[in-house]
Amino acid sequence: MKLDEVPRLSLGFLPTPIEKLERLSAELGIDLSVKRDDFTGFGGGGNKVRKLEYLMADAVSQGVKVLITTGGHQSNHARMTAAAARKFGMKPILVLRGNRPDVLQGNLLLDHLLGAEIDFLDPDAYFTEINPRMQHHADQALARNEKPYIIPLGGASALGAMGYVSAVRELAVQYAEADRPAPDLIVAPVGSGGTLAGLLIGCAMFWPETKVAGIAVSGSAVPFEERIAVMANAGAELLGFDRHFEATEIRIENGYVGQAYSVPSPEGNAAISKVAQVEGMFLDPVYTGKAVAGLMDCVKRGTIAQGSKVLFVHCGGSPALFPHAELLTRDRNA
Repeated sequence: MKLDEVPRLSLGFLPTPIEKLERLSAELGIDLSVKRDDFTGFGGGGNKVRKLEYLMADAVSQGVKVLITTGGHQSNHARMTAAAARKFGMKPILVLRGNRPDVLQGNLLLDHLLGAEIDFLDPDAYFTEINPRMQHHADQALARNEKPYIIPLGGASALGAMGYVSAVRELAVQYAEADRPAPDLIVAPVGSGGTLAGLLIGCAMFWPETKVAGIAVSGSAVPFEERIAVMANAGAELLGFDRHFEATEIRIENGYVGQAYSVPSPEGNAAISKVAQVEGMFLDPVYTGKAVAGLMDCVKRGTIAQGSKVLFVHCGGSPALFPHAELLTRDRNA
């Protein structure tokens, strides 16, 4: 099956722009640009829109009435899935890691405005309870004669990965039209792995000389390299693309998660402030702040070479800044 033959529903405001970060490039000694997928628009924007274009096509074709997914408190994926559910007349159910807060802020506020049913799971029990809990909601929907559809964490699946195969094709066209050489390296945050799986397939198809690196912003029971290889191989098979990915060839940079997934880190917070003040661009404390902190450290350590042409995928997430206002303004109050 060719990429254009995979069913897809248009949701994002595409193509998103590419922005060169002139001042940060000069400071780091690399040629750094950003794919502004925080500008995908739909449901508040972010990278998950690209995955949802394929996942929602599948759900709509099946006559789904209840859309179920999961994520952390400030999950961009959960927020955009809820928006997509409403767009197509479905009920969104979000099973989120974390206890119910006293005040709904950031993405949780947007989830509430979308009328999503939010099921909060104790963070310590989340990883053992999440699949049974989502299935419970699916069983309840079936009992009401409403067809359910479960989207995995982050939309991470072979089908969801098609969003970033398509994104690389979009990038290749943009670079060609601007008469720019392909980047040496694409860097993206890694939370569930679906985006990186799509980037790997896309680069193998459209930019074979471009490498891909992920900055881990969460832990993983199964090493990310193994998880992503499985998704990338399933995605390549879906497309009939003769390419096999080995876990050993997938580059994941660890050491930048901080205390835990979705918990802001000092290095991530510093990167948020740095990029805002140098380039006027907002990152977030869950994904992009930690990922850019990792990117800058890789340059410092020499694992990203001086003079490299690097493209960073901005996956969105600025609503997650607002629940952490006190933490992010402590330097002003010191």
